[in-house]
Amino acid sequence: MITQLTARHVLGFDGTQHVLFTDGQVIMEDDVIRYVGTSYDGPVDEYRDYGNSVITPGLIDLDALTDIDHLIIDSWPTPETAPGLQWSRDYFEQRRRDVFTLEQRHTVRRFALAQLALHGVTTFMPIASEIHSAWAESLAELKDMTATTLELGLRGFLGPAYRSGINVTDDDGSRVILFDEDEGRRGLREAVEFLDYTQELHHPLVTGVLLPCRIETLSADLLRETARVALDRDALVRLHCLQSPAEDDFLRERTGNTVLQELEDSRMLQARLLIPHGIVIDALGLEATAAGGPLELLARHGVSVVHCPLTTFHYGKALSSFDAFHAAGITMCLGTDSFPPDLIRGIDVGTHLARLVEGRSDAGKVSDFFNAATLGGATALGRPDLGRIAPGAQADLTIFSHDDFRDGVQEDPLRTLVLNGSARNVTDTFVAGRPVVVDSALPGIDLAELMRDGQELFELMVAAYPERDYRRRSAEELFPGTYPAAQ
Repeated sequence: MITQLTARHVLGFDGTQHVLFTDGQVIMEDDVIRYVGTSYDGPVDEYRDYGNSVITPGLIDLDALTDIDHLIIDSWPTPETAPGLQWSRDYFEQRRRDVFTLEQRHTVRRFALAQLALHGVTTFMPIASEIHSAWAESLAELKDMTATTLELGLRGFLGPAYRSGINVTDDDGSRVILFDEDEGRRGLREAVEFLDYTQELHHPLVTGVLLPCRIETLSADLLRETARVALDRDALVRLHCLQSPAEDDFLRERTGNTVLQELEDSRMLQARLLIPHGIVIDALGLEATAAGGPLELLARHGVSVVHCPLTTFHYGKALSSFDAFHAAGITMCLGTDSFPPDLIRGIDVGTHLARLVEGRSDAGKVSDFFNAATLGGATALGRPDLGRIAPGAQADLTIFSHDDFRDGVQEDPLRTLVLNGSARNVTDTFVAGRPVVVDSALPGIDLAELMRDGQELFELMVAAYPERDYRRRSAEELFPGTYPAAQ
């Protein structure tokens, strides 16, 4: 099947960089792109014109939210309620449980993946909160997520999250990490089983990867064993670290190492490693790029950094700085790690934070951030057939409409989208040549019903916070409204 797509703008790839075609054409044959340009005159079985739109490579989200919520409540803690979002010691030792059944978790994942698709994401690597689980994610959950990924037609790099420790609010309100090594070992075993499962499944849209939780929640043994498996299996591994100064404090207390030293000692830097978020590194300091400095070390080992601008912004932080990481030779890619899973909003926030951090108006170019959401993600995944519209690449595409009057006049199609629009401008997407989003909808998915189910599960999730709170405060105390309710 040969399909021709046309639009006012097409963001093609010339072998070196993205280039913009006006009145462009994309020719897909089954799952592969055969032509991009303006003068195709070959055979066509199907033709689709998207009018005043821009066709871009499919967006790649490497810290993609697969949960019912993140940021709406937990980015707004007050000084009085801040510790209440973690487990209490009592909950850890005696009462931990799964808030959701496996069936409810299925609905949560379906809700989240539908959101990713509708926001133009075609390739994702999941992230979800473990706070609502008895420990972390299970093999059964990820097999179910695999089925949902294939149902929607997304491209997933999947694996169960696992850990041997968890951040806990102690009885005096201080933060500690409590460990259960048996749970950590079980989690890694199931992660390896999932690698085997995806190999046997042998589906082009699903790749098994290792997704351990935050570095401070992994024992030294679990971190080293993860690195060993990643190297033995040549598996991608994503490890959240370099996002809080507290990580160094916890690791020094346990191992005597900083985060970077522990990454080296465990051989994790030798693996195909992705790190969200990197915000503790002062990339503007001279020592960052000196021999042995953090940027030089990460670049030398080929580490990819997953920048999540919207999340760091919501928590009052910023990467320092995107341009310096990029200039040091580090592969920069993007993640949402939050709701909404909107990489266009993330690019908008990221470019402005970069200017603020750098103190110059030409920092954080839209092109560099858009590269991170496409080419950078593909490089991090080791997939040169993704993140670009070029002959031989996979037919993963996202179409953004410029027809909404509220977006105003059009200057440059990408800058106008980033500054005036959002990922809600997405009307259509393709993954491996198959339509996923069609006319701003997901064929076969009842979004109204899914929204009702999502709201019910969100309320169930909120209601479970008080039982974990170290002071047993009510949901109303933990999450006060913007304004008090009228009497």
